[in-house]
Amino acid sequence: MRITLLCHYFYPEIGAPSARLFEMAKTWVEMGHDVEVITCFPNHPTGNIPEQYKGMLRKKEYLEGITVYRNYVYATPNEGFLKKTLGHLSFMVSSILLSTFSIKKTDVVIVSSPTLFSVLSGYVIALLRRAPFIFEVRDLWPDAIIKLGVLKNKFIIKVLEGMEYFFYKKSKKIVVVTQAFKKLIAARGIEPSKIDVITNGVDLELFNKHLAYENKEDLINKYGWENKKILLYVGAHGISQGLSTLLDVANKLKEHEELRFVFIGEGAEKKRLQALADDMQLTNVQFINGQAKEMIPLFYSCAFLSFVILRDLPMFEGYIPSKMFEIMGSGCPIVAALSGEAADILRESEGAIVVPPENVEMIAGAVTELVNDKEKREIMSSKGFSYVEQNYSRHKLASRYLDIMHDVVKEKKQ
Repeated sequence: MRITLLCHYFYPEIGAPSARLFEMAKTWVEMGHDVEVITCFPNHPTGNIPEQYKGMLRKKEYLEGITVYRNYVYATPNEGFLKKTLGHLSFMVSSILLSTFSIKKTDVVIVSSPTLFSVLSGYVIALLRRAPFIFEVRDLWPDAIIKLGVLKNKFIIKVLEGMEYFFYKKSKKIVVVTQAFKKLIAARGIEPSKIDVITNGVDLELFNKHLAYENKEDLINKYGWENKKILLYVGAHGISQGLSTLLDVANKLKEHEELRFVFIGEGAEKKRLQALADDMQLTNVQFINGQAKEMIPLFYSCAFLSFVILRDLPMFEGYIPSKMFEIMGSGCPIVAALSGEAADILRESEGAIVVPPENVEMIAGAVTELVNDKEKREIMSSKGFSYVEQNYSRHKLASRYLDIMHDVVKEKKQ
């Protein structure tokens, strides 16, 4: 099968979107399929385009058997709504103009949101290449930015919601990452049978507790973690996570000098969080720049536990942070401060202690419990790994996704 995947975020960019799509594409290639990706030059989340791409309008390259067409983008840091919107608009235009006729004849076009501007590109390319169009919804956009208060203009909201519904109707299939997303989209009048759930998962060839890390001591020495118990957060530092809650936890536990709260990643809230930590005079907090994905399992191997955290908002009850599968695959116990579908999964896994979101007292209690109980950490490590191995292997999920594509292509030929 010839598969075209259009996405704003792709490897080597860090984060859940690029990880999901790159690992899916790799697996499809391994299964014998031809995969072409249309994306932009890597720049997320810093807004810095690597030197080898600067000054280019487009470039074709190959990554582990995947043909990748990279296109011009107005690159900007992951902060500021207007600039980020201009970035997405620029890719929408460049992907259509520069890559539509570069791709081979294709059997199916998959486009992954957010944002709807990328979806528009994918829809246009599918029309021009006369291929069925699958709409992958990783985030309910624009619903998410409306509920977070980022977007308030009623006219723009109405236009974007109209676009969203249009793409739902025009797609041959809708692929979502949670059951909650499926219910919300179906409630808008979309036939449930048209919507399939393919959750995020884990690449067990990378995030695997049974792998040996010979350079673990080098990392510990580099960051001054000798005699420290590392409490780790890896991921976006944005408005959705509410990471100031973890700073409050660090403040509550600051008398325990052996504890070190380590934040790895980038995002719109990072500077504010750093300033807040300084104002609170927290000497047990450390911020580290975003790391290459291949490095993250090494960090997990050094941690006593890792956090999965979201703000206390109803909209997040339908979200499943992809990092939780990677953490369990790495065998790192989890302290999760969230609710809804993700909380249910983590409780079932027995690889996490789950507490209500933004509850400083209960998060601190869970941290203290795990840090002081080695046997409990080992049991959670084992159970978490077994759970994702059985249920959330990226290879199994990619196979299910492929079945959906086969059905769409078969329907077109009938």
